[in-house]
Amino acid sequence: MQNNEIVLIIDFGGQYNQLIARRVRECNVYCEVLPFKTPVSEILARNPIGIIFTGGPASVTDSGAPMISKEIFEAGIPVLGICYGCQLLSFMLGGEVTAGEKEYGNTPVTYKKSPLFEGIPDGISWMSHTYYVSKPAPGFDIIAETAHCSAAAVANVSRKIYGVQFHPEVNHTENGTKIIRNFLYNICCSHGDWTMSDYMETAADAIRKTVGDGKVLLALSGGVDSSVAAALLSKAVGGKLTCVFVDHGMMRKNEGDEVEAAFADMDLNFVRVNAEDRFLEKLKGITEPEEKRKLIGEEFIRVFEEEAHKIGFVDFLAQGTIYPDVIESGLGDAAVIKSHHNVGGIPDCVDFREIIEPLRLLFKDEVRTLGRELGLSEVLVSRQPFPGPGLAIRIIGEITKEKLDILRAADKILRDELLPLAGGVTAEDNQSPLRGERVEITERLPSRNNCRLGRLGQYFAVLTSSKTVGVMGDERTYAYTVALRAVETSDFMTADFAKIPYETLGHISSRIVNEVGGINRVVYDITTKPPATIEWE
Repeated sequence: MQNNEIVLIIDFGGQYNQLIARRVRECNVYCEVLPFKTPVSEILARNPIGIIFTGGPASVTDSGAPMISKEIFEAGIPVLGICYGCQLLSFMLGGEVTAGEKEYGNTPVTYKKSPLFEGIPDGISWMSHTYYVSKPAPGFDIIAETAHCSAAAVANVSRKIYGVQFHPEVNHTENGTKIIRNFLYNICCSHGDWTMSDYMETAADAIRKTVGDGKVLLALSGGVDSSVAAALLSKAVGGKLTCVFVDHGMMRKNEGDEVEAAFADMDLNFVRVNAEDRFLEKLKGITEPEEKRKLIGEEFIRVFEEEAHKIGFVDFLAQGTIYPDVIESGLGDAAVIKSHHNVGGIPDCVDFREIIEPLRLLFKDEVRTLGRELGLSEVLVSRQPFPGPGLAIRIIGEITKEKLDILRAADKILRDELLPLAGGVTAEDNQSPLRGERVEITERLPSRNNCRLGRLGQYFAVLTSSKTVGVMGDERTYAYTVALRAVETSDFMTADFAKIPYETLGHISSRIVNEVGGINRVVYDITTKPPATIEWE
């Protein structure tokens, strides 16, 4: 049972929605996300101290637009509407919502005196809307405005109902988390009684109740998410857990052996399955990214089923699924960006009683924090993310053993060149991709001197399907183009490309074309997320 204060986030289908949950948790307040179709009686039965309406792609004036019962506004519970949520509460309470001049991106905003904006100066807000509140509902005052939106925020102070047209949950909004914090503490009167330690205990208790006397098989990749899931499940059910690592042949160079070595000293039932041949056979001739992901997801399940039968009947399959996986695979009425192998790739029929996903409500940085609470080493907790489908989604087009070997070699050069860290390990003593990589770095090349990069969330190479003409040793070549990708991010929902100096990129390019056969051209991806995703497929 949840004993903490709780804020409920009502999801109306926007792509930024789970960022709201992340910001609330950063303020030490427990929250859960519920679809807008959740009955109001169920919402009120949870006794929330506050309710937040998310954004969404619809217009409140459209027929069939997502709605909620007006009863929610009569319960005396503070409400904050964001973007669509602001329009919705205004419309339902008697205001007017109209199509107007579009506002997208960074927008200067002016705040008026309000508990919501206490201690917050005028600044930049992140706008993403076509419709806006043209006339506030009776009893509501305008508490913020922009050049093109006269009601950028509205409030009925006596009823504790607030709405903001912009997105405070997005990093681009200056002091956005402080706005959410003001709602939680100034308006909802929260005591901030939730921590990751609480989550650990609550999640472990829930796992114990679910598993009972059953057995659990964990799909272990060796990445941050599945490693933390392994530690949490081990804490909850001990010897009832078996961790199965499927080496599908699409890991980074030497990674299969390194994952096995990393778990050798842990008190876990660890099984390694070498399944390269069956996965490559399954992927033969497949070029479409969604089909790759779903085929890999299904084949993973089939391997796990086979291993479960060897162990004896296993009731539960556990996965390290996290929130970004769920969001991008389509949450509620939200659009599918790309199916993750552990979400959209799960077949309809599986030979397990239930699938357990103890990290499903956590973002990557929260997973790392939980790992530290569980006592995992920083080597595992800070490991750079690596997708479950592996290099299969970093090769554009059909997957072959030859392409995998080419990409592995190029990717290792990129990682070796970016691994040397300021005050950290060197290339000589850090050959494993399981080492801590997501920290602030200083490039070791002489040409860089003291030039610093930001926090690298992820960096890797992609083998494109394009072959281009080149010249090597006075001879014509016709070989692949490899793309390098490096991003700075805190939550993996948004990301900026890393500003790697040209000298460094030139050095990496020179090494790749000289040391890796089959590549004669290197390019660098300078696209942010959005509009792109971090991975190419």
